[in-house]
Amino acid sequence: MKKNTYEKLQENVKDLKFGEIDVWENKYPEKDYVVRLSTREFTCICPKTGLPDFARIYIEYSPNKLCIELKSFKEYLTAYRDIGIFHEHAVNRILDDIVRSCAPRKMRVKGIFNVRGGITTSVEAEYSSLSRRE
Repeated sequence: MKKNTYEKLQENVKDLKFGEIDVWENKYPEKDYVVRLSTREFTCICPKTGLPDFARIYIEYSPNKLCIELKSFKEYLTAYRDIGIFHEHAVNRILDDIVRSCAPRKMRVKGIFNVRGGITTSVEAEYSSLSRRE
């Protein structure tokens, strides 16, 4: 049986340091509305091959008291360019970091990564404050 060559490559993925995602006060927190963000410029590094991975990232969220400030969010995403991270980890980490910064009612992050070896990877992760008991 072949030994897992990915072992320990992403052991500290939750501890990686990225920039802060700034937020601003939502003046309509009583309303249930949706904000959609997307970029075709997301880049990270494949931790197995060291080659660049390119993706489209889609974010959909319902703000509560805070909204994402776009310039800092763009800078946050740019920090992934030099990070070796699996597609699944990248999408989940983006979700975790945005939720931590703006505490939305709900959020979905989707990453569609360019074809590699004939395979397209699409990863979606969701958060809902309704399903969390803190």
